[in-house]
Amino acid sequence: MKRRTLKPEELELWKRVTDQTRPLDPPQARTSLVKPPGHESAKLIKGRPPLPPLVRRPTSPPPRHDLAPSLPDHFGQAPLRMDKKTYAALKRGKARPEGRIDLHGMTLDRAHPALLRFVLGAHASGKRLVLVITGKGKNRDEGGPIPVRYGVLRHQVPQWLAMAPLSSVVLQVTPAHISHGGGGAYYIYLKRQR
Repeated sequence: MKRRTLKPEELELWKRVTDQTRPLDPPQARTSLVKPPGHESAKLIKGRPPLPPLVRRPTSPPPRHDLAPSLPDHFGQAPLRMDKKTYAALKRGKARPEGRIDLHGMTLDRAHPALLRFVLGAHASGKRLVLVITGKGKNRDEGGPIPVRYGVLRHQVPQWLAMAPLSSVVLQVTPAHISHGGGGAYYIYLKRQR
């Protein structure tokens, strides 16, 4: 492909554009050394006062982008608030849930009230261990600039359980054993009814 040369009016336009622009990061800001007095930049230019010497700016580390921890990390860091023996039985899949709700295919606005009714009703009837099935979710990320979470209900249900009014009755939230749904379900251990 042959490059064409710029026409005189294009060159004139380009010169006007470059004369009116300023660099975003001037060279003085990029240097980190203090120039000694008597340097060329410290000399007087006709009608202008001398420039102050450059001072070293403290460099800050680049900003960190803390991402939300993955679900296994989140549950691994959560403190244990229930009996260790019962928790070990949950992890081995030996405990039997006394109730279950399946939220598969529900939208967030339908799933939240259903979860509220189920958990509060289970607590009112004296149940201690219930199973909430959310499903693992579908990968709906089309590669856009904002990533879409994999499994919306799977990520939202623990947040709902940590908020009022459910936080007053929930003692522990744990991912279910593979026999009860694995990564697509949660054991909800409820507080004793008083």
